[in-house]
Amino acid sequence: MNFKFDPKEHLVFVTARIVGPAGDVAVHLALDTGASSTLIAWNALKLAGYGPDNQSSQVEMITGSGIEQVPKIKLKQIDSLGKRRRGLEVVAHTLPPGARIDGLLGLDFFRKLRLAIDF
Repeated sequence: MNFKFDPKEHLVFVTARIVGPAGDVAVHLALDTGASSTLIAWNALKLAGYGPDNQSSQVEMITGSGIEQVPKIKLKQIDSLGKRRRGLEVVAHTLPPGARIDGLLGLDFFRKLRLAIDF
């Protein structure tokens, strides 16, 4: 399956659909091969019905301001690039104001898949 992106952009943007207790939410993510985990902004997770009570674990995340403990949320389902993952644990974090994305689609989404990026 092929998906077009603008190679002149600074990020590779993809659309994803997260399924939660309150329904489906479309999110705009940056494909990030440097991120080991997928990250979704809290505001998008809340729209899908997830909250702190859905936390499955916590992980350390390195940010520009230091190391933070952040929650992981187990999603019912996430679909992107023609692929579906059920039960993927994503990092929940607040993104800076003005961010043009709702999160990052990380390497954990692509496990056992073939990913080729052709500029």
